[in-house]
Amino acid sequence: MDNLQPQTVEIREAAPSGQHKPESISIIFPAFNEEDNIESAIAAARKAMLKFFAPDKIEIIPVDDGSTDNTRKILDRLAASCPDVRPIHHAKNKGYGAALRTGLYAARNELVFFSDSDLQFDLEEIEYLLDHIDEYEIVAGYRGKRADAAQRRLNAWGWNMLVRSLLGVKVRDIDCAFKLFRREVFDTIKLTSVGAMVNTELLALATQQKMRIKEVRVSHYPRTAGTQTGANLKVIAKAFRELFAMYGRLKLRGDGTLHLPRDARMGDLDLAPDSGR
Repeated sequence: MDNLQPQTVEIREAAPSGQHKPESISIIFPAFNEEDNIESAIAAARKAMLKFFAPDKIEIIPVDDGSTDNTRKILDRLAASCPDVRPIHHAKNKGYGAALRTGLYAARNELVFFSDSDLQFDLEEIEYLLDHIDEYEIVAGYRGKRADAAQRRLNAWGWNMLVRSLLGVKVRDIDCAFKLFRREVFDTIKLTSVGAMVNTELLALATQQKMRIKEVRVSHYPRTAGTQTGANLKVIAKAFRELFAMYGRLKLRGDGTLHLPRDARMGDLDLAPDSGR
């Protein structure tokens, strides 16, 4: 595993120590046609979480987004024998954002974590996010070395630049599917995106709510099974439609800039490296 040194983006100062330490966690896995990966992803999540939480304090919520392969059958089989697995099925494919929203708002535990079902992350690295969740509402991973094709990396760079320009979200890896939240975040933030825009919407609204956000560098690995859908032209087009629709919904200042808290602008962000994860 790479020896990664995390960087930090802090919005507002950290909360004082001595807070209640969360004892339970919900893990969300959006899944569309992931028959080759979903069972391994669930097993990896369980193994990683059992190092920090009691078995009855873990729930794993895979959201089958209308899969046409055997994903549904696999999840139902696992649910029948594994009390920590609580699958949710969409009758038809609604989109990544819709699947993620379903899982996030169904979560019942104190902490909520989500990742993709494609095994491109090392779920053991949840430890690095847990180290900081007592002081921040959101701890977001960012891919230190992204294991994707050059075109996909270029698309992501362009998307991040556009989001920074339009919405003022300064997080370095907006769509990284390795994020940890306190459950109460979703009592405040109401997501509406159904497509790939969901991470952008989540972070933009968190920024406006002045939530504390910390970024931690994580490892990223190539997909070895299944098919990526993020570069699909329909997915990209939907993301752009949602982005500009959201830009129109958010409150604008008279000079045409988004109404964001002062300490969420680039000049006020702390980009100094951590001493450790």
